[in-house]
Amino acid sequence: MRVLVTGGAGFIGSNVVKILEDNGAKVIILDNFSHSSYKNLMDLQAEAIVSDITDESIYKKLPKVDAVIHEAAITDTTLADDTKMMTVNYEGSKKILNFCLAKNIPLVYASSAGVYGETKSIAREDQKLIPHNTYGYSKYLFDCQVNKIIIKKALPRIVGLRYFNVYGPREYHKGSAASMTYQLYLQMIAGKRPRVFKYGEQKRDFIYVKDVARITVAALKSKKSAILNLGTGIPRSFNDIISSLNQVLKTKLEPDYFDNPYGDKYQNFTQADTTLLNKVLKTKAEFSLEEGIKDYVDNYLE
Repeated sequence: MRVLVTGGAGFIGSNVVKILEDNGAKVIILDNFSHSSYKNLMDLQAEAIVSDITDESIYKKLPKVDAVIHEAAITDTTLADDTKMMTVNYEGSKKILNFCLAKNIPLVYASSAGVYGETKSIAREDQKLIPHNTYGYSKYLFDCQVNKIIIKKALPRIVGLRYFNVYGPREYHKGSAASMTYQLYLQMIAGKRPRVFKYGEQKRDFIYVKDVARITVAALKSKKSAILNLGTGIPRSFNDIISSLNQVLKTKLEPDYFDNPYGDKYQNFTQADTTLLNKVLKTKAEFSLEEGIKDYVDNYLE
């Protein structure tokens, strides 16, 4: 099987490539390396095509593939350039979609929990979507585009996965956009008190990237088109992350709480309803927060 992975040199994309290669697939990566790192590819065999998904001409030059996993995106929710965010995440994604429709090949793509905006309870795929930043809006618009095709029951199969809060290996190049787990780890390994917004009780559905990559690849075999939440279904606090890191690092560092500067553009709570994920793909996340952090620190960070 030959699979095109856009954004394959990025955080989640490179983890997806590894799973595909472990399963015996031939992988072609399409990445412009603006939000990724060559270091993520050093242990992989994939062929790399350096180009942008917004470049219309590249689609005539791509080799024949059997499926596409679309991970390329700008994921920094604080980016001030709304035009760039929309051009890449929405217009670029539409070009990938049109490529798959024209070739009649399956598409699995990364959506986001950001489409839900501020939620105070469990997020379900059929609820009203109110994204509260441009990143969330760009993902929302593409979901709407895909839904129009799914409703028509047109081929090929398309599966959108609304990733919740992903952390794990190969995110090191992301800087301030890296997961809170990684950022808190860097502070604590340096002996500093971990800094979090007051009072660390914001809860997120943190999911380990190994689960995300495994389920993303499994979605290629889905028997139906759907847009699904991809989380653990269990919200955990930033204080829980600090506690888990203290345990693995054998430290006793207390949190350093400070005011949240992002106001109403910040999601204080996320929780995925995973009912549809379990029904359509017959799978679920396997790592608890504690298990994921231990695997991350023991095998990839220390």
